[in-house]
Amino acid sequence: MGDTLPKFIAAAVQAAPVFLDREATIDKACGLIADAGKAGASLIVFPETWVPGYPFWHTTAGVFSGETYAELWKNAVEIPSTSTHRLGEAARKANAHVVIGVNERDLVSRGTLYNTLLYFAPDGEILHKHRKLMPTFTERTIWGFGDGSDLDVIETPLGRLGGLICWEHEMTLAKYALYAQGEQVHCSVWPAYTSQNDHIAFGTRQYAFEGACFVVVACGVATPGSLPKDMRDRDVEANGGSAIIGPNGQYLAGPIFDVEETIFAEIDLERAIREKHSRDVAGHYARPDVFQFTVNAAPKPMMRMQRQGGTSEELQPETLEAATVGEVVDRLQTVRDYLGSLIDRIEADGDYEVDAAIAEAMESIERASSGTGRRG
Repeated sequence: MGDTLPKFIAAAVQAAPVFLDREATIDKACGLIADAGKAGASLIVFPETWVPGYPFWHTTAGVFSGETYAELWKNAVEIPSTSTHRLGEAARKANAHVVIGVNERDLVSRGTLYNTLLYFAPDGEILHKHRKLMPTFTERTIWGFGDGSDLDVIETPLGRLGGLICWEHEMTLAKYALYAQGEQVHCSVWPAYTSQNDHIAFGTRQYAFEGACFVVVACGVATPGSLPKDMRDRDVEANGGSAIIGPNGQYLAGPIFDVEETIFAEIDLERAIREKHSRDVAGHYARPDVFQFTVNAAPKPMMRMQRQGGTSEELQPETLEAATVGEVVDRLQTVRDYLGSLIDRIEADGDYEVDAAIAEAMESIERASSGTGRRG
């Protein structure tokens, strides 16, 4: 008897947050997670930047409103924090994987926000986070850029789980990076503007078909009347479009519009294997002898602290000290003493092997730089 592939229920949440109110929005999220868990969902997906809401004002005359940005920053989510703990507890009580869009507050700069997709495991722990690589057009007045360090697919009991945010679905190489990691279930999150209904529909169906994977599409809902008066504009309208799509590109549930509702569908990963029989775009249907693709997965911090001994680390709020001049001189003197002693022994022996000498020299340097060596 062969392997048995997972089957489970996925849920796409289509709901409006309590705009620019983090605590009230998390209260609502916890309730929706509990309801979806009771309905049997093992994967629950929320829309883009759902906590504490998508900054629709960047398409209005208030695009450069520092006051509104400050309000968003004050209600943004730090990772980890009490806010993420509450969401994790809701995931644990529901015994479900939860994927939710948040406005993430940068812990180092204390000023920058990121458009982040946050993943929780059924035990309540944070599994992963992905920052949007390229904020779209005037979104760049709100969020910083992500990097390749979190463009990952996560191995879970439900299968290989990944996700992209809004127009990242138009970044062909970002999509391929997830396909090439064997993504089986894709979380696709959007705000989502009513004017983009067709865009979302064909983009997500194409993703499912091309990747031969399931796609859970979670779209936001908003109307001009649900926003503060100074943000209302005829272009600020989001009517949803949430859906769950099979690996053949066909809808399993939805799309739904103009309602707050959670939709459900069964995910049977064997269906994805059947589709890959004819096209596995990062497998037998690829031509690595013709096309090569590299992802730079190194983190891109704004600053690195050069530590004593030659090592470096990313700047974090608690790592602000540097080695003193005396410590640097002491380490270099230790290295020089080791090498001087080695040279003296080589000259005395006369027949010292080159490889052995180099190996001993490198070991001496390593010991000195790590602080384990002693002079004398």
